[in-house]
Amino acid sequence: MNHTNQPELITADENSSGKKYLLPFILVISLFFLWGMAHNLDSFLIPHLKKACDLNNRQSTLIDTSVFLAYFLMAIPAGMILKRFGYKTSMIAGILVFATGAFLFVPAANSLSYITFLIALFIIGCGLTILETTANPYAAVLGEPAKSTWRLNLAASFNGLAAPVAGYVGATFILSGKSYSKVELAAMTELNRNSYFMEEASSVKMPYIVLGSVLVVIALIFCFINFPEIKTKSIDGEAKGSFIGSLRHKHLRSAVIAQFFYVGAQVCVTSFFVRMAQQGGGLDEKTAGYYYAVYGTLFMVGRFAGTALLRFIASQKLLSIYAVVSVVLCLIAILGQGQYVVYALGGLGFFMSIMFPTIFGLGIEGIGDDTKPGSSWLIMSIVGGAIIPLGMATLIDMNNDNIQIGYSIPLVCFLVILYFGLKGYKIAHK
Repeated sequence: MNHTNQPELITADENSSGKKYLLPFILVISLFFLWGMAHNLDSFLIPHLKKACDLNNRQSTLIDTSVFLAYFLMAIPAGMILKRFGYKTSMIAGILVFATGAFLFVPAANSLSYITFLIALFIIGCGLTILETTANPYAAVLGEPAKSTWRLNLAASFNGLAAPVAGYVGATFILSGKSYSKVELAAMTELNRNSYFMEEASSVKMPYIVLGSVLVVIALIFCFINFPEIKTKSIDGEAKGSFIGSLRHKHLRSAVIAQFFYVGAQVCVTSFFVRMAQQGGGLDEKTAGYYYAVYGTLFMVGRFAGTALLRFIASQKLLSIYAVVSVVLCLIAILGQGQYVVYALGGLGFFMSIMFPTIFGLGIEGIGDDTKPGSSWLIMSIVGGAIIPLGMATLIDMNNDNIQIGYSIPLVCFLVILYFGLKGYKIAHK
């Protein structure tokens, strides 16, 4: 029996009208867009706060560490929240935590406190963990099971839409185009130097105030919309699943490893995009920022194109093809000069585009009652974004700020993904 103030309980394999799922699916898609904005804005925070807070490469990538460490620490609690409260309440909680972190950028900028920025980013990461743990499996099971990977890629296409939007916002409102060497900074008076740092830090406030305000509005909308509460069937009619037990699925274990390296690769590429375009491509900061918007556009186009191609090409085959091309593009970025480096970076945006949702979909395929705990493992694997870029930054610092040599790190990551697409995805039948 359904109540007007309770979500409707249905099973994932029930035949129901697609119209029932349309509005919830559209709202879930909005979440994919919003967390895409958060992640892509990080790519501007890294070079920007590196200047504003006078950091080295390793220190600047603590931005990634703060966000993606939250994924690791919050994945299990997020899965427990989802299991206890269901999809709708979990999504609202995630949105509000996300908004809280966004608003904290104001005191962080006012005090020019890098630690406060990192705390704000960690809180944002906690909110994103709850959202991704909830929205990814919800999009996957919200309809016909055979189309789960396709739905994930469609939803993730709007995550990709955030990349060019964030690229424009970041280049226009965050990056100043001003850059001083250590010698030039040392020659300034303390007053002028502090004024420069404060001006750089302050530019992040408005984008995050707007983002936080939009999130509050979305949370209010979610409160008044009915969301079907999906439950998978088991023998006794109740949804079950075990966090540790879910790892008995060999292909899920392989997906967790592949996702760890994929997220690490993507964060490496985007975190150093602006400085790579400056150093390897010879662009100024503002122009490099706008080229990130082009990268984001290619990422978005890749998501939509990949979603279309998945109707004709098996997801593991498309993943393998894209991984091979990504390895080649990394080699061009490492060895090339000028515009070829920028073209390679843009190409990586296109060919990375379908990797996360495809690995996710292949990882939870056929695991039934273990879908929710399996999703938590796949979200935990996002900690790759906290660890791998730190290694890349260390390599860059060890090589006299050579950004190009650092791209050998994502190259290795794409080789791991290639293995998953060729072999690791296979479901072991007992």
